Amino acid sequence: MTNQPPFIRINSVSRVFNGGNGVHDLSLDIPRGSFVVLLGPSGCGKSTTLRLIAGLETADQGSIAIDGKDVTSAPPSKRGLSMVFQSYALFPHLSVAENIIFGLKVRKTHKDEIKTRLEDALRVTGLEGYEDRKPAQLSGGQRQRVALARAIVAGHPLCLMDEPLSNLDAKLRHAVRKDIRDLQQRLGITVVYVTHDQTEAMSMADIVILMKDGRIEQIGNPADLYLKPATAFAAGFVGSPPMTLIPASALPASVIPDGLDANNLTFGIRPEDLILSTGQNDHPWGIPATVTGSEFLGAETFIFVAIPGTDGATARLPGRVEISPGTEVSLSWAGAAAHWFDGEHGHRLTPTVPGTSAQDTKITSQPDTATSTL
Repeated sequence: MTNQPPFIRINSVSRVFNGGNGVHDLSLDIPRGSFVVLLGPSGCGKSTTLRLIAGLETADQGSIAIDGKDVTSAPPSKRGLSMVFQSYALFPHLSVAENIIFGLKVRKTHKDEIKTRLEDALRVTGLEGYEDRKPAQLSGGQRQRVALARAIVAGHPLCLMDEPLSNLDAKLRHAVRKDIRDLQQRLGITVVYVTHDQTEAMSMADIVILMKDGRIEQIGNPADLYLKPATAFAAGFVGSPPMTLIPASALPASVIPDGLDANNLTFGIRPEDLILSTGQNDHPWGIPATVTGSEFLGAETFIFVAIPGTDGATARLPGRVEISPGTEVSLSWAGAAAHWFDGEHGHRLTPTVPGTSAQDTKITSQPDTATSTL
């Protein structure tokens, strides 16, 4: 990041609704030209944060500045931004072109300027040739592109997006995600994007802001959140499947880092870092487990196991693996792959962890034409 001032600065902002939902004492700096994703479960405050930036909600306390100007009390029309919503919000009786330029006509923009902006927006959204069609003649992805084009013609340096892909099917979401990211980079605009889908966040964002209960849980790039989750909540929310989290008291005593109390400690491990062994396992911290099921997804297989005193664990193995439910296995991992969290507050701990490698005999996958059966 550069040393230039933030494009958006949110300073100690609170907006609390009846029942306590909202955001609490939120402070946040967003760099110019970045793609920032507000991520979290329903009710975490991400949409409220977006609406506060937009001016659709008024802060109970604190201040908001955009491009160095205090906009805390300014209406949306004075904040120099555009928005793309979950619903396309297109006029069904207007053509694609008329929907895109509607706002410019309302603001009485010169005809030549409208023509130039429309042509640019159609080109960058891939809608050339669709100008005269009505929304009913378009696919869901094309309608979302019309909404994007409408935001582009506004010419604002800031675009706010509130779960714009949630109405699209999985294949189309993947395509439009790439379109949005490419457009943002091509135009150099700042995007603040709200989603509950961690796949969207991980694939699109420069910066992810993970929220919980109206507060920021962690800020970082996607790799930061995946590789070094700041809390047990972040570890369990980011990743598909998420990190396995189990009470450290269920582990062999030899696993627990020196100076930590197993009764107030949570152990975390990513599915791809779990090693499953059958037969004799001489690893010093093998955990007995029982296979409960599996899912073959083509490039990988998920193995689900039960561990006494826990909610169980998931292992991700490459390729096709067959292992029968009820099979007794032992779980281990390379020492450096372990994550440790305070059992009471969930904060990440960084103890010296014993062991940096594992020599277990793994369950291995076979070529696509074969299956390993255990």
